[in-house]
Amino acid sequence: MKISIVGAGISGLATAQAILARKPGAEITIFESGERIGGKVWTESSADGYLCEGGVNGFLDKIPRTLELCQEAGVSPVRADASAQKRYVFSRGELHKLPEKPPEFLKSRLLSVPGRLRVIYETIAGGTDNPDETLGQFATRRLGKEAYERLIDPMASGVFAGDASKLSLKSCFPRIHEIETEYGSLIRGLIRLQMKAKREGKQNTPGPGPGGTLTSFANGMSALTDSLAEQLGSRIRISTAVKDISRNGNRYQLQLENNEVEESDVLILAAPAHAQANMLQAMDSDLAGLLGEIQYPALSVCCLGYRKSQVGQVLDGFGFLIPSKEQRAILGTIVDSNVFPGRAPEDSILLRSMVGGARTPELALLPDEQLIDKVRSDLQDIVGLTAEPDFIRIFRHTRAIPQYLVGHAARLRTIDEKLQRHPGLVLTGNAFKGVSLNDCVVNAWKTAEALVPQP
Repeated sequence: MKISIVGAGISGLATAQAILARKPGAEITIFESGERIGGKVWTESSADGYLCEGGVNGFLDKIPRTLELCQEAGVSPVRADASAQKRYVFSRGELHKLPEKPPEFLKSRLLSVPGRLRVIYETIAGGTDNPDETLGQFATRRLGKEAYERLIDPMASGVFAGDASKLSLKSCFPRIHEIETEYGSLIRGLIRLQMKAKREGKQNTPGPGPGGTLTSFANGMSALTDSLAEQLGSRIRISTAVKDISRNGNRYQLQLENNEVEESDVLILAAPAHAQANMLQAMDSDLAGLLGEIQYPALSVCCLGYRKSQVGQVLDGFGFLIPSKEQRAILGTIVDSNVFPGRAPEDSILLRSMVGGARTPELALLPDEQLIDKVRSDLQDIVGLTAEPDFIRIFRHTRAIPQYLVGHAARLRTIDEKLQRHPGLVLTGNAFKGVSLNDCVVNAWKTAEALVPQP
């Protein structure tokens, strides 16, 4: 059985590795249109000692399969500094530390007293008949408008670079949807789940956050994809774009841009949904149309390095997010040099700010000078940073993170129906069932299980 995988991001690489783990002799070829592997995993080191993540900055160490993949790839995870648990939200002209425990929440000035009381009311807030609420509708209904604007809205920007008034709750955060459905309240549900975990002797009890510790590698996230690529070796063909896909009997034909034609028994598309749509247009325009509906707003990642002697400690902890109500250019900023060791020279700090996303995609595509001016203006207002940066690196993603908008689940069901007409064709990647690296790794393993069942 000959297997072709299109896309050498984490989804394509992890899928190939998972198949080979189950069937070492599998005949696999991975086609990558770009000159580098890794997709949205994109680490660069500068000559003067800065290590920048242009995309994924880490993963939560709560998923065993991802940790197993790290072991198989021969890379050792590095946990974020404990101070990275300290995170902030910029609201009404000041930074507010996100509460980590209930007593902190009651004292926090991020929400007004009525706003905090409204959150407590969540235990008896009403349900809904809407089968596919937006994140904004859900948060306002259960937690109140103020909590939505100052907590949930910036969280949506931080995870998806998305617009919480359009994102689907059950597609973006299915576990939250399940807890409300099962227990009728998030707070009551979490309390019961925590009690159950204690009875069962589990050390990690469920909390309001996603759980786990942020984790990366000493040389950045590309250490994982680079190691996987090294193991896969000549199976990967970079700078080899697939132009069209067709069927020839029971086999798939891949028309490459260099006019070569490759055939395979199983075809796994692990490229972004819009790229999959282009490849499938001639073979199945209906399926291509569904894939093309998945939106990817533009996003720029702006890395700025400063000498400590000029700026001191700009901010302790991980960084901050900004609610859309504040109407700032940046979505948020991570102090990378606080989070993982080796991200900046000893005498320097490194900040990474995100601009654009669903909120203001046009800002992500501004010329370099205008983009940096907007970032520096916001940093000056928020953390008092007036010094000229010693280091600047901009990563641009004209199509960044796929948006799971209302209707996403229904679209996936229709896509699955269309795929019944194409046995041996598999669609995977972060456009479907989870945008995180953990999601991609787990879905890669599920793909391998379906294709190569263990005896």
